[in-house]
Amino acid sequence: MPTDTDIARWRLRSQGLVAPGAGDATGVVSSLLAVQAENPAQSAWAVATRTSTPDPSDLAAALADGRVLRTHVLRPTWHYVCAEDLSWLLELTAPRVRRITRQQLSGTHGLDQRTVDQLTDVVLTALADELTRTQLADLLSAAGHELSSHALMILLSDLELQGLVCSGAPVEGVHTYARLTDRVQTPRRLARDEALAEIALRYVRGHGPVTERDLAYWATLTLTDVRAGLSAVAHRLATFEHDGRTFWHVPGEEPPAGPQRPAAHLLQLLDETYRGYQDSRMVLDAAGVVPQGREAMIGMALVDGQLVAAMKRTLTDTRVTFELRPHASWTPDHLADVEDAAARCAAFLERQPEVRLVG
Repeated sequence: MPTDTDIARWRLRSQGLVAPGAGDATGVVSSLLAVQAENPAQSAWAVATRTSTPDPSDLAAALADGRVLRTHVLRPTWHYVCAEDLSWLLELTAPRVRRITRQQLSGTHGLDQRTVDQLTDVVLTALADELTRTQLADLLSAAGHELSSHALMILLSDLELQGLVCSGAPVEGVHTYARLTDRVQTPRRLARDEALAEIALRYVRGHGPVTERDLAYWATLTLTDVRAGLSAVAHRLATFEHDGRTFWHVPGEEPPAGPQRPAAHLLQLLDETYRGYQDSRMVLDAAGVVPQGREAMIGMALVDGQLVAAMKRTLTDTRVTFELRPHASWTPDHLADVEDAAARCAAFLERQPEVRLVG
C-alpha cells in the first residue's frame, strides 16, 4: 500500500509540479479545476510553475481575454477558474459559502436586504464598464452609500457568489470587476447530480490521491454530496486504504518510483498542494516533524514532496529573497535543490535569487 511519502510524490505529479507540466496557464487551471488566488503575485507563480515554460504573460493574457477568471468560488476566497467552469461551480457550491457573506453583510456591517439590493443595483449599473474596487467605492459614495473597504469587499464577494459579478481585465496589474454575463456569454450548465459527478472526477484527477473529506473541504460541500458525486464516477476511479482512510485516484496510476524532477518547490501556503486538502494535507510531513499550530510563515519549501522549511519571500526591484526556517527534516543536501527552485522562481520574476537560512 502507498505510504505518506508515496502519496505526496503522487500529488506532485497529479498537480503538474513535476515534469512535464502543462502547456499553458489555462491548461493548469482547467486541470486543477480551480486554483486558490488570494495573493495575485504568489498565485501567478503557483500557476506558472506548473507549466513547461513559465511566462508571466501567459496567465496575464488569459485573465485579460477572460479565458481564466479570478473570483470567489468554492470557498470564501479568491480562485482562478476557467470561464467555462465558473457558472456550474457557483451553482453547486455557492449556496453554503453565501451563508458566510450574508452573515457578514448583515451582522458585521449592519446592511439589511433593502440596502444590499440598492447597492447591488448601483454596482451592476456601474459595471457596464469594468472598474476597480476603488472606482466602485467612489461611485457608491457619490450615490450616497459610504462603505468601509471590508464591507465593499464582502458585498462584491457576495455578488460574485451569486453569479452576478466576476473579474474584468486587469488594468496595469490592478484587479477589476465586470458583470459575469459580459465575460461569460455562454455559461456551461449542469444538473446538480451531473455537477457532483464532474467535481468529484476532476478533483481526483487534478489533486489525487484524495479522501472524501479533502473534497468536502475544498468545495464546501457536505459529505453526503461528496459521496454521491464519488459514487456516480466510482467506475472511472480506483481506491486504496491508508491510515484508516479511503483514497481515490485515477485507475492504472501507481505512485512514482522515487524522487522526481524538479526536486524542490518554493510555494505559498495557499498553494493547491497544501490548501487543496485538509483531511490528508500532512502527507507533506511523513516524518511528523513539522511544528503544528499557527503558521508563522506564509510559504513553504518542499523537497521530494515533503515540508523541509517554512519560507518567506521578499521582493525588491532587483532581487527576490527566500528566507527559510528549516524543520527537523532539513538536511544540507536539500540546499542545492532549493537553490534551483529559487532560481526558477527568480527567473519568472526577472530578479536575482537569494536563499537565506534562519533560526
